[in-house]
Amino acid sequence: MAVLQNFAVFEGGDGSGTSTQLEIIKQSFDEDRTGLLPPLISTFEPTDGPVGHILREALRGGIELQSETMARLFSADRAEHLYKKDGIITLARQGSLVICDRYTLSSRVYQGIECGGELPDALNKDFPAPELLLYFDIDPRAAFERLKKRSQKDIYERINFQIKVRERYLSLLDVCRAEGSRVVIIDAAAPAASVALAVWQNISILPIMKECTLQ
Repeated sequence: MAVLQNFAVFEGGDGSGTSTQLEIIKQSFDEDRTGLLPPLISTFEPTDGPVGHILREALRGGIELQSETMARLFSADRAEHLYKKDGIITLARQGSLVICDRYTLSSRVYQGIECGGELPDALNKDFPAPELLLYFDIDPRAAFERLKKRSQKDIYERINFQIKVRERYLSLLDVCRAEGSRVVIIDAAAPAASVALAVWQNISILPIMKECTLQ
């Protein structure tokens, strides 16, 4: 599995704040007036493409799919996300910093719990690894309190399932390190501003950030 430079991923269980922190980092780039930051592409999985829409409907409980089918659909959605004409690989290689909310590790965690690790591992083994992986760690019980504020929950937002999610994430981080990603555990239970600072500190030392600063 090759490492894709200029590609970072936010991972974590439901309620860990990955989407919130991606929005904060996007705002920081949008408000930059120095001209020293690279272009930022913020994205997410499942995507808003055709396969992603099917997955989102399944996650809402609108349609029922077998866990193996979900695993294959996530892989298909990811392949489009990576390899389409204006996909992640093209954008990263052209000099944009691409940050994605969830990626292969989510599949290996969530679908790994649902249908075992063999199929998700096989489906995702050839996708490039991110240069940086930030794992947002929080006690699932605390995260679940955040989820209570949501008007609609998805099929995985169950406390017993989320406890398994955290355990599986932590068990796979060394695998991600072995694949070449720089893996950092972020304390997602801290105040949002503190989490944002930790995120920025890790994003700011990426080679693409240093290169833009030196120009």
